[in-house]
Amino acid sequence: MRPLPPLNAVRAFEAAARRGSFTAAAAELGVSHAAISRHVRGLEARLGVPLLLREGRGLAPTEAGRAFAAVVADAFDRLSQGMVAIAAEAGRGRLRLSVEPAFAGRWLVPRLGDFRLSHPGIDIELDPTQRLVDLRAEQTDLAIRYGTGGWSGVEAERLVRVMDYPVCAPALAPALRQPADLRGQTLLHDESARTWALWLAAAGVEGIDATRGPRFHDVALALDAAAAGQGVAMGDDVLCARDIAAGRLVRLFDVTVPRNWYWLAMPEGRRLSPAAGAFRSWLLGALPPVEEEG
Repeated sequence: MRPLPPLNAVRAFEAAARRGSFTAAAAELGVSHAAISRHVRGLEARLGVPLLLREGRGLAPTEAGRAFAAVVADAFDRLSQGMVAIAAEAGRGRLRLSVEPAFAGRWLVPRLGDFRLSHPGIDIELDPTQRLVDLRAEQTDLAIRYGTGGWSGVEAERLVRVMDYPVCAPALAPALRQPADLRGQTLLHDESARTWALWLAAAGVEGIDATRGPRFHDVALALDAAAAGQGVAMGDDVLCARDIAAGRLVRLFDVTVPRNWYWLAMPEGRRLSPAAGAFRSWLLGALPPVEEEG
């Protein structure tokens, strides 16, 4: 067993030696002047040598006091560094994510650099899939899903609601000044068979077959086709914001129709790891705040 002095006595001595005053040390540590003096006297008795001498209105270390103060300062520095390293290590590790493919490719991956800048110790393993992964069985920390919610075995919170509107390549946009101009255009569909019908009804457009046109089982592919000038797709601010800002896609018209939500799902009853908690906080901060439905 190491012959260590009481930690409170060492802290009291270190503060008094560094500050040159029992009063200043007491204020720093939140104890009384008498407590600091008592701790230092006890430490001197334990070591068998004086450590601090009164000098005018302050304190001055003896030769032994200077030597011991240097040892204590080094020990406290090492202790602080160790705590920082352990705290950082708690935020390290691999974070396994299951993410809806379109969200992964069009929103998350372009922004992962920002996450890594603020959390360099967290390595993400990303599984883009539409499959409802069993998070617990497959040791997945978090999932970003698209749908109506209500999945068994998970706790899910809303991230952002999708509000659909038509998008196309810049070359097509001049000919599409009003919704009725969509007649004769190729409609590009994602996996939903109803989206175009809902939007055309909301826009008051009749006489367009909402079922015609190619269908893609990944909305990202429909948006790629639109950007390539192959027709008009349904887009939204989550998946299309960067392409619209870069001029690869153009939003058409002001009419929007609500669709489903993106959700953050986690295994039911499992406490988030520090890495998962850090990702959740970053994700919620990067997305627009969820508006309560009235």
